[in-house]
Amino acid sequence: MQPHPVLKAGLWMLGTLLSFSVMAIAARQLSADFSTLQILAIRSAIGLLVVSMMLTRSGWQQVRTRQPGTHLLRNLAHYLGQFGWFYAIGFIPLAAVFAIEFTVPLWTLLFAAALLGERISLPRIIAVLLGIGGVLVILRPGAEVLHTAAVVMLGGAFAYGLSHTLTKRLAPANTPLCILFYMMAIQLPLGLVPAVFDWVTPGVTHWPWFLLVGLTGLSAHYCMVRALMLADASVVIPMDLLRLPLIALVGFVAYGETVDFYLAVGAGLILLGNALNLLWDRQKTMDMRIEAQQDDSSAKQ
Repeated sequence: MQPHPVLKAGLWMLGTLLSFSVMAIAARQLSADFSTLQILAIRSAIGLLVVSMMLTRSGWQQVRTRQPGTHLLRNLAHYLGQFGWFYAIGFIPLAAVFAIEFTVPLWTLLFAAALLGERISLPRIIAVLLGIGGVLVILRPGAEVLHTAAVVMLGGAFAYGLSHTLTKRLAPANTPLCILFYMMAIQLPLGLVPAVFDWVTPGVTHWPWFLLVGLTGLSAHYCMVRALMLADASVVIPMDLLRLPLIALVGFVAYGETVDFYLAVGAGLILLGNALNLLWDRQKTMDMRIEAQQDDSSAKQ
């Protein structure tokens, strides 16, 4: 018997969760000896090499695009998002980084409304407000524990939201490999040029960590795409929310990090906002399917 598609999707999402967790550990290990800019530059170089090998096999003609400006803007935003993520990894608990990162879908809603004309419903407004509330609980503005890295990560999450919105604009006319190629090709000089002024030559023991950062960044997204091919987004995306408790466990086991009251409450509010947004999307999809079936039945009559 063939495994159920949802089970297969779950296994691919397990690959996504493991990839993100391994990348976080590798980034934490490297952050002690290298600047964020150098880590991003080497990560982009490894990613560009892998994507170029894939394009050599599948055809370079797919990198032709009529949207160079959108690619540039998308990758400037994505680079800022990555910078915030990798920078924060070195200074604050892994669970805090991932919790703030989970506000990305909520910022994406706002950018999609502003740039793509998508309508924001009341449930989505509530979801955004819950996410903002969760961030405020984690950051506690005015408190002595507020860390600069947390604010940088919030800025990174906001940049990721813009990047995801522009990806929606690129997706209909560009293949995934095309988008990945321009991502690596544009972001490589963005990190390499400033990193040259503070360059540290990696040792033999550093390269396994760099390879993990470069390869898991690609494998995480590849596994998620494969999962989305097997099951609806309403099934797959909630699995991604397991990243937060998983990375909290990893942080506790590997670095002795604990989840305090404020982080737990803030993360809970952010996850609740995401869950509400997912439920709204699922209900909207079901309503559209029912409407399409009714229209089909009426046409047959």
